[in-house]
Amino acid sequence: MVDVSLYVTFLAAAFALCVTPGPDMMFVMAMGARGGPATGVWAAVGVALGALVHAGAAMLGLSALFLSLPTLYHILRWAGAACLICLAVKAFRDRPGLGAEGAASAAAPGPGRRRAFWQGTITNLLNPKVILFNVAFLPQFVNPQLGHVVGQFMVLGLTLVLMGLAVDAAIGLSAGRLLALLRRSRRMARGLNVLCGTVFTGLAVRLLAAPG
Repeated sequence: MVDVSLYVTFLAAAFALCVTPGPDMMFVMAMGARGGPATGVWAAVGVALGALVHAGAAMLGLSALFLSLPTLYHILRWAGAACLICLAVKAFRDRPGLGAEGAASAAAPGPGRRRAFWQGTITNLLNPKVILFNVAFLPQFVNPQLGHVVGQFMVLGLTLVLMGLAVDAAIGLSAGRLLALLRRSRRMARGLNVLCGTVFTGLAVRLLAAPG
């Protein structure tokens, strides 16, 4: 169904893209650091679900409609930035407690697993750059002469989603394991929350500042 030589090249390019730090990776890292290893992994799964929806949209040709409506692009960009800013505000407002009760609350702070999953999904879905990326990147590795163009898009899209999930889940898991070390004191906990809030704010600014 796919051109083997093109697919091998695609694997190398996709791996390089997945391990390059970007908004999704930073989001998963921040969520894992705040909520623990499982929360980081669920955030990665949510991001992967959003990426899967984007890949399906590109495969079905909905991306053509997206590109023909510049207003839709700007609406999604602002909505995505607003979502990230809300996450930043929550992180900045988080106040860890002291003593035994505070230590217990710090052991599992931040968003729950379900919330991390849906926030990851929404954050990815509201990033119009992901659709533009699929439109510009995936077609380079499709060979129309082989036929089954939709099937080729499906294979490439699923490969990219699964590879991204593996990388992001590993990042979220590793970041989460640092949680116990970083939250042994109130100062460290507060610093971590400020760092996470700064990351979310930076991602929102980057999304808004991206050229249309």
